[in-house]
Amino acid sequence: MSLALPTTSEDLDRLRDLARTSAEVIAQHQDSGGAYPASPTFSAYQGYAWFRDGSFVAEGMSRYGAVESVDRFHRWAVGVLTSRGEHVADLLARADRGEQLPLTDMLPTRFLLDGADGQDPWWDFQTDGYGMWLWQLVTHAERHDRPLDPYREAVAIAVDYLLATWELPCYDWWEEHVEERHPSTLAPVRAGLLAVAGARCADGSPLLDDARSARAREVADAISALVRADGMTSGRASDPDAPHLAKWFGSGAVDASLAACVVPFGLVEPGSPVAEATLDAVARDLDVDGGVHRFRADVFYGGGQWLLLSALLGWNHARAGRTDEAWRHLRWIASHAGPDGQMPEQVPDHLMHPGSRDEWIERWGPVALPLLWSHGMYLILADELGLLTTDPNTEQHS
Repeated sequence: MSLALPTTSEDLDRLRDLARTSAEVIAQHQDSGGAYPASPTFSAYQGYAWFRDGSFVAEGMSRYGAVESVDRFHRWAVGVLTSRGEHVADLLARADRGEQLPLTDMLPTRFLLDGADGQDPWWDFQTDGYGMWLWQLVTHAERHDRPLDPYREAVAIAVDYLLATWELPCYDWWEEHVEERHPSTLAPVRAGLLAVAGARCADGSPLLDDARSARAREVADAISALVRADGMTSGRASDPDAPHLAKWFGSGAVDASLAACVVPFGLVEPGSPVAEATLDAVARDLDVDGGVHRFRADVFYGGGQWLLLSALLGWNHARAGRTDEAWRHLRWIASHAGPDGQMPEQVPDHLMHPGSRDEWIERWGPVALPLLWSHGMYLILADELGLLTTDPNTEQHS
């Protein structure tokens, strides 16, 4: 498939058809209890759901108009959180007393589809997904005028967990570098806290009580100050002195997940010098012909190009008015969907470390296909480019 901008109605129809397929794939594999499984077939993900993946999938489905599907995902998250309320309250109390919290006491990063803890070892303790869930819940509720009252208890638990853990080093989006602090983790934590601190229920009452709301805003401000002080590095673009966000505090590298610090999470203001320098560094280091790598040292399956990260960078370009670039990413993603429209996690067209690919295939089998996060991100970018606005009956897909 050519990666040129769409110029015909047939071309646009194909891209819209792929959006419909993406929503159908997500709906087909959503668990009856509401969870969005990361991938229904990939050996290492099968039977598990993440708040991180699920929140982006929910954002895509919310934009598509599959309201009930997204509501069911959020009801699943409520069950996950409320069943752990006492544990989180204990963590917060210990943190307030100044105790060190061991990683083994933290909430899981991923859950079985019924909401239980998994038994397979994993790189647990990642806080980003809890912030992403709060952000998506409020975004979905505002978009579709959904009531927030049923979520009060679960929201308070998620906020308490983030208040207890936000300062601690933890694994990044890719389950790596637990010893570091990452702007791409802190950005959704901040965005989620601000979203619920300002949200109101149907009767006009605040979603959060005053004390939690005040603490959430304080932590959000502290995150902004911390990243400005410690999460920046020097640019290498047209202005070599332009600061941009770093992969982790003290690093000189970038990670494609940093694009989310601009859009959607707003840790740095879209269009600001730091935002533009960050996106420029991500594009320069990691974008190859429209497909975006995670980071330059990535050896996972050889370090291929990820469809969801191409959509994330495209989302930023679209929001900044660089629509040619956004279309380029959408077309690249579309060109890597299979004949049945299913989208993988990554593709091997351009590998950072090709010698590492075979060892992962031997360990876990072929790359995840389908990856629901890839489909959710395609829906988001398609919506940003106006491709989801012509179907008035989208709710039928939920």
